[in-house]
Amino acid sequence: MKTITKEIQEHTTPLEALEVLKQGNKRFIKNISAPRDLLQQVNETVTGQWPLTTILSCIDSRVPIELIFDQGIGDIFSIRMAGNVVNADIVGSMEFACKIAGSKLIVVMGHTNCGAIKGACDHVEMGNLTGLLAKIQPAIYEEKSTTNPNTRNSSNSTFVEKVSIINVKRSVNSIIERSSVLQQMIERGEIGIIGAMYELETGKVHFYPETFRLGSSQATVQELSSNI
Repeated sequence: MKTITKEIQEHTTPLEALEVLKQGNKRFIKNISAPRDLLQQVNETVTGQWPLTTILSCIDSRVPIELIFDQGIGDIFSIRMAGNVVNADIVGSMEFACKIAGSKLIVVMGHTNCGAIKGACDHVEMGNLTGLLAKIQPAIYEEKSTTNPNTRNSSNSTFVEKVSIINVKRSVNSIIERSSVLQQMIERGEIGIIGAMYELETGKVHFYPETFRLGSSQATVQELSSNI
């Protein structure tokens, strides 16, 4: 696999960047890695970097971003936060990644059996973690299908996964709402944004077409939906 250059980045569309991730995850699931010389990529990225994608994911050690997408050095801006929650520093980092460094796609990716989501569902309070988990609470309130208050906790795996999905989708919307820079780039079709979920059980990444934003073309969204 070639090291991403400025020319490659400039000629890659957001949809093509998404396809790179999809194909990489397929290789990961099959336990096949594309041939690449990591030390050569180290040398080739000394003077600059041109990642195609910026990914916000959880800090979970079972979700190593470059590995599950079979990507190399210089391919991804990786932002990690427990529960893949959004704050001003994260949005600012995304603005740098896309507006300054040229990244074409933002992915917000949660994962199944997430400890942060479970902690929020159980209303855990501990030091600075309290404030972080509070950012997940709106997703818990939004989950209305689980009506029995005794089952709205981490012991109910279905409830936890529903909250995880809502949390991802809320994070996608939050990024757009918090950043006029990124919002304008999306509207102009310069970058795309999408939500996703990683299955710990299988290694597969599921993308959510309904969260995809790229310009104002509904046809693009429909095309994406048929391909995911």
